[in-house]
Amino acid sequence: MHGGPPLRMALLEGNLVRTYHIWTVGCQMNKADSERLGRELAGLGYHETDQMGKADVIVINSCSVRQNAENRVASRLGILRALKRDKPDCLIALMGCMVGQDQGELRRRFPHVDLFLPPQAFDALLDRLSEQQDAPAVDTSRADGSAVSRFVNIMHGCDNFCTYCIVPYRRGRERSRSIDEILCEVEGLVARGAKEIVFLGQNVDSYGKTLPGKPDLADLLRETNAVPGLLRIRFLTSHPRDMSTRLIQAVADLDKVCEYINLPVQAGDDEVLKAMRRGYYVDEYRALVRRIRAAMPEVGLTTDVIVGFPGERPEQFESTRALLEELRFDAVHVAVYSPRPGTIAARMVDDVPPEEKDRRLQVVERLQQTISMERHQELVGRTMEILVERQTGGKWEGRTRGNKLAFFRFDGDCLGQLVSVRITSASAWSLQGATDETNVFQPTSVPVRNVS
Repeated sequence: MHGGPPLRMALLEGNLVRTYHIWTVGCQMNKADSERLGRELAGLGYHETDQMGKADVIVINSCSVRQNAENRVASRLGILRALKRDKPDCLIALMGCMVGQDQGELRRRFPHVDLFLPPQAFDALLDRLSEQQDAPAVDTSRADGSAVSRFVNIMHGCDNFCTYCIVPYRRGRERSRSIDEILCEVEGLVARGAKEIVFLGQNVDSYGKTLPGKPDLADLLRETNAVPGLLRIRFLTSHPRDMSTRLIQAVADLDKVCEYINLPVQAGDDEVLKAMRRGYYVDEYRALVRRIRAAMPEVGLTTDVIVGFPGERPEQFESTRALLEELRFDAVHVAVYSPRPGTIAARMVDDVPPEEKDRRLQVVERLQQTISMERHQELVGRTMEILVERQTGGKWEGRTRGNKLAFFRFDGDCLGQLVSVRITSASAWSLQGATDETNVFQPTSVPVRNVS
């Protein structure tokens, strides 16, 4: 398994049960790292607990993309200071993007933390725990349960250096994992019950550039599409500059690859995009959206937007608002700009007042709520394929191929199954539906056209 030796020594001492707790903040890549670490800890004989105060090993997986995320981590570490006093034998580790090369300031602020682990680099924790025990190895093939949808990091780092982003400085330059290594992990997750795999990369479209032969994401999708037992494949997050015609066609052609793309635009003004170093113009972005929708009329298309970037004038923000109204995304993830020390933008004058940033945020949120409601209402009366992920409040919960959240009632057990659901009502955030007794999905023919 990627991230450590293939076999770890078990930590079972007689009837003693060792426990771990991982608290994660930030992006899906952090969640994937936490899942992988959890599998490794389970292989060491540890059992997961949702009660931090009862854990023998506590890991805080941090994010530094925005100040709010760092503040949440610092608050959680503050709580752990008292816990460490009361329970000095517990091991506390801080991992993730907050942990850079210079850890002196972190060690000064959080002296109660035992280990500081950069992103994906948790071998030091596993080695330390392994050295404490010398019992036989244990079978971890089912250690992490049977979650329906699982994240898989296919690459680490980023080469783009957008001016607002700290990721290249914390996670390093792009490094892709081999297709064979990724397929091995996917097959293992499917054997443990996964039905959907979500491939992750800071810029997932540039996968393979560092590998011999330079395979691309389309190649990986085609190989993964053949894995028996796997029902769905997704990927996050795309960069408009690297979304190739070949990749669009692969998504359109492959039956297990969902018609869903997250395509961050960040701003609807060329001058702001240039200041962000995004590498494309608004008209190029528009043309790309047209190509994607031409190839996949049913595609679920979402985007990311930053409001209040240094120097963003009111008329430039209005261009962003107008672009969102024009393109009518299924969802928009909007964030207020906050300077990250060490980035290029941190040297710019943060001249948009906080109250104006908040106003722009609310404008985007209100607009998108209206658009999402209208797009969801268009689905009422249709029958859609739902992959069931969990049961919540007496209803089954899952997602459409376009990544829309849906809820429905069904008396039987349909966890991990594809269910045919007739949409009966919709809100801006989710769909409500009903299903019949057969619980079998009969796919509706959806036209797929070649990309031009």
